[in-house]
Amino acid sequence: MILSKNPYSGETLAEHTEFSSEEISEAIGQADSAFKEWRKTSFEERSRLMLKVSEELKNNKKEFAETMTKEMGKPISQSIAEIEKCAWVCEYYAQNAEEQLSSEIVETDADESFISYEPLGVVLAVMPWNYPFWQVFRFAAPALMAGNVGVLKHASNVMMCAANIEKVFLKAGFPKGCFKNLVIGSDKVEQVIKDKRVKAVTLTGSGPAGSAVAATAGKEIKKSVLELGGSNALVVFEDANLEETAKVCVQARFQNTGQSCIAGKRLLLQESIAEEFLKLFKQEVENLKTGDPMKEDTYVGVQAREDLAEDLDKQVKESVEMGASILIGGNRNGAYYEPTILTGVSPEMPVFKEETFGPAIGVTTFKTRDEAIDLVNASQYGLGASLFTTDLSGAKDLVKRIEDGAVFVNELVKSDPRLPFGGTKNSGYGRELSFIGIKEFVNIKTVYLKKL
Repeated sequence: MILSKNPYSGETLAEHTEFSSEEISEAIGQADSAFKEWRKTSFEERSRLMLKVSEELKNNKKEFAETMTKEMGKPISQSIAEIEKCAWVCEYYAQNAEEQLSSEIVETDADESFISYEPLGVVLAVMPWNYPFWQVFRFAAPALMAGNVGVLKHASNVMMCAANIEKVFLKAGFPKGCFKNLVIGSDKVEQVIKDKRVKAVTLTGSGPAGSAVAATAGKEIKKSVLELGGSNALVVFEDANLEETAKVCVQARFQNTGQSCIAGKRLLLQESIAEEFLKLFKQEVENLKTGDPMKEDTYVGVQAREDLAEDLDKQVKESVEMGASILIGGNRNGAYYEPTILTGVSPEMPVFKEETFGPAIGVTTFKTRDEAIDLVNASQYGLGASLFTTDLSGAKDLVKRIEDGAVFVNELVKSDPRLPFGGTKNSGYGRELSFIGIKEFVNIKTVYLKKL
């Protein structure tokens, strides 16, 4: 039995009976049968249905958002924004997929030669709880528009969200089996990947989970895309607009109660402005409204599970033992962890070298731009970085030296349907979103025609 529990109240919301091996096979079979017909549909038909999905999301955003907030504790205003973003990605691919996947003519010695982009089949998505709708839809919208079908293994603590997502596709008119929710635990993922009807897998989640999925997919010679953890740097140079930068950095670290792979987790400050900036940053953090995630003015709620808050507390305490100082916060109450700022953080401390998945940030200072870039790259992760400076020309030069999958200047790192999303190093491989992401799960087919 899989339980949905409210991390704020502790209330059990629902009990979900896990699929048996036979039920898993039956669901995959239904998806495989749906694929044989779905792949034949026109882009016009796929677009029509995907726009209906967008409508369903917007029309029911309050209901879906409330379920999300109850299941994993996301502040309600941020839950509503997440549903709205899912509607956007559906609209984006409904409007752009046909052009993105149109055949590309290549001049050769053939009478005609071109590259064709064709669907693979059933794709397994293993998805996390922190953005329970967005993570799924940024996979599902391009995958289904490309002619694939999807089966979802969602995080065990957001199975109510998973059921709602399947319901959205069915209510929008997608054929039964085009998107199937598998009510299973992590121990059944290997079985699904090994099923011959499953052609590829994508995972967003932890490093160990990604490694396990990639190993199984590798043995089966199946395509995989991994979007794993991150420890993004927020780099504030002395010429930055400090007041505006402080506001952006607070949002980058503390939205979704700090539970985001692309959150800014390491605050790197140039020594000459460090004291002044910290005053501004501290004030912004102290002004954040914390408490009941169902209240519209709450910005920082509880973490999705109590053990997550315990893990963060351990990382903070170990860093303090190694010489860091707590500027504000540092206290835990059940699944709630206070917004926390640590100063005097060095690269060997847990809050620098590990991923901190919650509302805590470590502050490290630097003297020169070269030192700043070295600190950015001194991480096992490579998801994204943010640079804050008024020297945009100089920033472009620095961007080339950063090893991450994304660099944002004077903005927090964020996913956008129009731009590719993914990381390097232990942050995974492959890309989601944009015209690049939609081509991850297609057969890139060479076609060569010659008259005899």
